[in-house]
Order: sequence, then structure tokens, then C-alpha cells
Amino acid sequence: MTVLSEKPAVTAATTVLPPRPGEAEAEEPRRLGGAGRAELLNPLGAMAAGLCTAVLLFGRLAPLSGPLGFAVVAYLVFLTVYALLVWLEDDGPAVRDRVMTAVLWSAAMVLFGALAFVVGFTLWRGREALPHRNFFTQDMQDAGPLDPITVGGIAHAMLGSLVMIAIALAVTVPLGIGCAVYLNQVRGRFARFVRTVVEAMTALPSIVAGLFVYATWILILHFPKSGLAAGLAISVMMLPIIIRAADVVLRLVPGNLTEAAEALGAPRRRTVWHVVLPTARSGLATAVILGTARGIGETSPVLLTAGFTAAVNGDPSHGPMVSLPLAVFTFVKSPEPAMIARGFGAAAVLMALVLVLFTIARVIGGRGPGQLTRRQTRRAERASRRDAARFDQLHASPSAPLTGRTARDSTASAASAADAPATPQPGENA
Repeated sequence: MTVLSEKPAVTAATTVLPPRPGEAEAEEPRRLGGAGRAELLNPLGAMAAGLCTAVLLFGRLAPLSGPLGFAVVAYLVFLTVYALLVWLEDDGPAVRDRVMTAVLWSAAMVLFGALAFVVGFTLWRGREALPHRNFFTQDMQDAGPLDPITVGGIAHAMLGSLVMIAIALAVTVPLGIGCAVYLNQVRGRFARFVRTVVEAMTALPSIVAGLFVYATWILILHFPKSGLAAGLAISVMMLPIIIRAADVVLRLVPGNLTEAAEALGAPRRRTVWHVVLPTARSGLATAVILGTARGIGETSPVLLTAGFTAAVNGDPSHGPMVSLPLAVFTFVKSPEPAMIARGFGAAAVLMALVLVLFTIARVIGGRGPGQLTRRQTRRAERASRRDAARFDQLHASPSAPLTGRTARDSTASAASAADAPATPQPGENA
């Protein structure tokens, strides 16, 4: 009797090798989005440290003083402590990323705070004049420096600003966009020279533009000071801004769009009008806004070319005219509190006017390429229904006489077929 000896069971063993020398371990991926507890607490702790350090240096330990120095020291300590707190948990690239993010957020907050301070201070100083209706409906013809705010207003200045900026826009918008199209689409032999002149004119002082129009329009041509002359002087300031901004916007239009339009046989003018300009509509509206913001706040060209008046003048070609910036400049020079309040109120109205113009330009140019208005959509739907009815007529009765647009299309097709050379049949000589 043979007894078989049982073999011991073989168990699978897992071999774990130690890492090779110099082999880098897989790093845990750094989270790029979201905000954890450390991202929220580290800035708060750094701000508290910077504030406490600045208080100790300026109040206890060092003989330092001044709000500007206090803010600079607190900010530098904040950045240093924040970098150390981030370094305790992350690597070098993360530290640089968080510090630069803090710097950019700080710059944005400073700019927003400065803008809010300017707007708020203007509204606060003009609070005495803004609630009165006569401030918007009357002029200063019957009001003097010692009269209360309930007498007189800035109606003449508001009308003058609107007339001047309308004249300037009528001159600069077609010229500016046309020049930008020339620089990008035509690219003639003088394109480089024109671009150089435009870039040089962007730094032109406003007083020089006013002197140029004053010398040519008033001294040489002997025209009187008027709103038309002021509008021309403002257009000299607005033109290079619009040209340069529109030039940058038109460069962003993809080249394959124009190439496709030209490949389909469209001439250059139709390509520019139906492809390039609609594609860059929003950017061109921004360019016009930038030029308008530059021109509507000018004072020295208006002072040299438009004169000054305290009455409403709606004729830009005859008589002096005043604008809102010029009225603000005149009001705030007076030592009387009522006149100063009128000046700040006029400045607030000027900011509101710029906001209204900005909104109108955004509504006009805010649609993207291919987006139709309601009227354009209805027109396209009516055209589609007419085409559908015409196709149904062709399919229903091919031998029926055609009328209207269908007859014209059929006649044109027949004429083109008659003019085409005959195609030889198989077996015939070509």
C-alpha cells in the first residue's frame, strides 16, 4: 500500500521592491480651482499680521507717521506673511501663484475703490443741486453767483455737450472706421505712414487741437466762435482714438472669413460690409465709446473755439456755446458754495451722460455676428415663407405659368442655359 505524501500548498507572495535611488515619487496634483479652508484663512491671518505690525511700528516701536507709509508697510508685511503661510503647505510655484493672485486682487480693489471714491465724492458734493428740477430745465442767464440753487441750471450746457459730441461723432465715426478698414483690408502703400501718424496723434495735447482749429477756422477763415468749431476741435481728439481702437479690433477678425467670402466671388467692398464689419460690430462700438469718452470731457478746445454763454443756444453755427466740462470749470472757480454745488452737480450729470451713451452704444453694437433683431427675424421669416410657396407652386404644377419673382428667376435660368455652350452627346464629335 503506497501512501502519497501531500504537497504543501503554494501561496502567491507579493514582492515589493524599494524605490530606485534618484527615482522621483509621483507628486500629488495641485488643485487649481475652488477655495479650501487654507485659501480662506491664510489671507485673513496675513492681513491681521500686516495690520498689527504696522500699528506697532507706527504707534509704539518706531517714530513713523503718515497714512501712506502705514498702508505700504502693512501691505508689504501682508505679502510676506501670506507667502510664508502658503510655503508651509505648498511648493514654490504655488507660492508664486498665490502671491501674484493677491497682488492682482489688491490692484483691482485699489482701482475700484478709487473709481467709487471719485463717483461718490462727486455725487456727495453735488447733492444740493441735483434734487432741484430747475437745475436741469433752466440756464444761467437770469442767475448770478449770489443766487440760491433754486434759480438757474445747466440746460444750456447739456444741450451744448450733446450738439458738440453729435458733430464730433458725425465726423469721426465714418472717418475713423474707414481709415481702420484701409489699414487692415486695403493696405495701400501709405498704410504704414498713416498708422505712424495715428499713433503719434493719440498723444496730442488737447490744447494743441484747440489751437489748430482756432487758427484755421477763426483766424484764417474768419468764422466766429461756435459749437461747430468746438465739435471740429473735439473730433481732432477723438479721431486717433477711434482709428487705433478700430484697427486693433479689425485685426482680430479671422482671415478665413474674408478668404471664404472672396472665394465665393464677393468683391472687396461687399466682403468688408457684410463680413468684416458685422463680425467686429461689438469691438467697433467699444472703439466709438472710447473716443466719445475722450471727447466729451474736453475743456480747453471748447474754451478756445466755442466761447462762453449763459443762455441756451441750439444753433451750432452761430453764437457761442458752452459744454458741461466748461460749465464745471467755470462754476468751481467761484468762491460761492452755491456755484461750487452747481459745478459738482454738472459733473455728476456729465458722468450720467457718458453712462447713457455707453449703454446706447452697447445696445446698438452688442449683438454678435449672425444675431438678428426682431425686425430682421420677421423679415427673414417672410422671405422664407415666400420661397416655400414658390417651391410648392413649382412642384404642384410644373407646366403652370410662373408670375412675379418666380418668372424672373426662370427667365434668367433659361437665358443662362441658352448662352451656355452645347454639350456633345455620346458618340458625337466634340
